[in-house]
Amino acid sequence: MKTITTVFKKEMLDSIRDRRTIVFMIVIPLLLFPILFRVMVSVEKSQADKERAKRLRVACIDHGNAADFVATLRGRDDVAMVPAVPVDSLAALIKADSLDGAFVFAQTFDQDVAAMRPGRVDFYYKSTDDRAIVQDRLRKPLEDYEKRLLAQRFARLELDSTVVDAVDLRSQNVASMEERVGKAVGGMLPYIFIIFCFMGAMYPAIDLGAGEKERGTMETLLTAPVNRFHILLGKFGVVVLSGLVSASVSMLGLFIAIKQSNEVPQQFMDIIMKMLGWDTIVLVLSLLLPLTIFFAGILLSVSLTARSFKEAQSMISPLNIAVIVPAAIGLVPGIKMSYATAAIPILNVSLATKEIIAGTMQTPHLVVVYASLIALALLSLYGSVWWFKRESTIFRS
Repeated sequence: MKTITTVFKKEMLDSIRDRRTIVFMIVIPLLLFPILFRVMVSVEKSQADKERAKRLRVACIDHGNAADFVATLRGRDDVAMVPAVPVDSLAALIKADSLDGAFVFAQTFDQDVAAMRPGRVDFYYKSTDDRAIVQDRLRKPLEDYEKRLLAQRFARLELDSTVVDAVDLRSQNVASMEERVGKAVGGMLPYIFIIFCFMGAMYPAIDLGAGEKERGTMETLLTAPVNRFHILLGKFGVVVLSGLVSASVSMLGLFIAIKQSNEVPQQFMDIIMKMLGWDTIVLVLSLLLPLTIFFAGILLSVSLTARSFKEAQSMISPLNIAVIVPAAIGLVPGIKMSYATAAIPILNVSLATKEIIAGTMQTPHLVVVYASLIALALLSLYGSVWWFKRESTIFRS
C-alpha cells in the first residue's frame, strides 16, 4: 500500500505541474458554467424584451367584417397596420419578415356571427422557437374579440355563459413540486457530471501513459524495484481522482452560476437546494466513482498503446461520441429507468441521477446500476493491467 501511495503522490505532482491538466480539470469546469449561464440568460432576456417591445406590422383583410376588431388593432400603439396586402402574398411577406402576422376574415364572417355560427378567421404567423412571443401578442386581441362576441351572443339569448360548460374539469397533479423540478433539472445534471468526469480523466490518462513514453520516463519508472501492478494502481488513482474532481468542480461552477443569476425564482432555488442535500450528493458521487474507474481503465489502456501524446489524443477523441450519445439519450423525454436501461453503461448513471434527484429511485433498479458499473469498472481495470504488463505495449515504437 505504501508503494501505491508513493507512486500516486509522484504521478499526482506531475499532473498538477501540467497546465493542460489543471485547465481541463479545474479552470474550464469552474468558469464555463458561470460565463455560459450568464451569456445565455442575458441573450435570452434581450431577445425576449426586443420581441415584446417591437411594434408589430400586421395586415388585416376584413372584407368589410369585424369592424370592432379592426378598430381595436388600429388603436393600439404597438401595432402598425399595413394596408392593401394581397391575400396570396401574405405567407411570402411573413416569411420574409416584412410582416409579423396577418388576419384574413371570411367574406361571410359577420353574417355567420349574426346567425350564431362560427365565423372563420385565418391567422398567419411565423414562429421558429418555443417562446412564440409575437404569436401570443397577436393572438391575444383576437381571443379578446371572440370573448366579446360570445358575451353578446349569450346576452341576446338571455343565457348564462356557463350553460355551455358541461364538465367542470379540475386537474390534480399528484406529483410533488420536488418531483417535477427534479425530473427537469435532473436531466441536465448527469449529462454535465458524465462529460466533465470523462474530460477531467482524459488528459491525466494521456499524460501518465503516452506522455511518459514520449518523455522517456516510463522506462526509468519500470526499472525501480516496484511491482508493476502497484505502479499502475498509483497512476489509476490519479486518473480517477482527476475525473471526480472535474465533475465536482463543474457542479460547483453550475451552482455559482445559478446563485449569481437574478432570473431564477427564489422558490425554484429553494426547491433545488432542498433536493440537493448531502444524502443526494453522496449517492450521486457513489455512482460516479465506478463510472470514473471505468473511464480510467479505458483511457489508460488506450494511452498505454499509443506511441505519443498526439497519437493518444487522436485515438481517444472518438470516445467522446461514445460517452456523449448515451448521456444525451438520458435527456430524451420518455426514456425511463428499467432493468434493461439500468444495465446500459453511462445511460444508467444519467437516468439514475435523474431519479435520485427527483426522489423516485427504486432500490432494485439502483442495485442493477451498481452491479453493472462495478462489473465494468473491474473489467476495465483488468484490461489496463493486462496492457501495462505487456512489454510490446510499453516499449512500442
